[in-house]
Amino acid sequence: MNSQTFDPIWEEKYASGHSQNYPWDAVVSFVFRNLPDKPKKEVRILEVGCGTASNLWFAAREGFYVAGVDGSPSAIAKAKQRFETEGLSADLRVADFITSLPFDDSSFDLAIDRSALVCVGLNNGRKAVNEIHRVLRPGGKFFFNPYSDRHSSAVAGNNGPDGLICSIMGGTLVDVGQICFYGRRQVLDALHGWKILSLQHMEFMEMLEPRRLIHAEWRVVAKKE
Repeated sequence: MNSQTFDPIWEEKYASGHSQNYPWDAVVSFVFRNLPDKPKKEVRILEVGCGTASNLWFAAREGFYVAGVDGSPSAIAKAKQRFETEGLSADLRVADFITSLPFDDSSFDLAIDRSALVCVGLNNGRKAVNEIHRVLRPGGKFFFNPYSDRHSSAVAGNNGPDGLICSIMGGTLVDVGQICFYGRRQVLDALHGWKILSLQHMEFMEMLEPRRLIHAEWRVVAKKE
């Protein structure tokens, strides 16, 4: 498996019991602030790198049509089991979200990346964003949420290929495999051809830590024109 594509550490984590049960607040805000003007059941939401699909679980409970892809068979299996148990519908697939999303052109209204594309290199990240652009309808919105290069973990590992940081031993992202940390230029490069509606840089400093660790991320909303 290419070190710049799906990182096998995530299959190991999900197979050993890792799970996310509740949605990220930033995703909830994105969805409700950017809904198209039509009935909920007609709103189609895609998440790439959905893991155990906690974000899509929230959206399905709200009545939206949801679909998600992840490289981990264990994550998708857990997500399907949860949705089935709760009587929720979703199109959840093990698939490559970099070069070939298994969906038709212009088939979704909203797309979500909650720090999944950071697990691949910059070049593959751009390819994945292009695939997301392809499957969004004109006017569709994309929530892009990569980690920032101001994150403490960005300088706590070894430089890998294509902008990846490997073997991270410090900060708040230890034992998560390879991560790509984005500066402003990398964010704008990834979203070339999109209309950027919001470009937020978020930093949270843990003041009780002796080294004052920083968690830093981008929260970007972009539109397909």
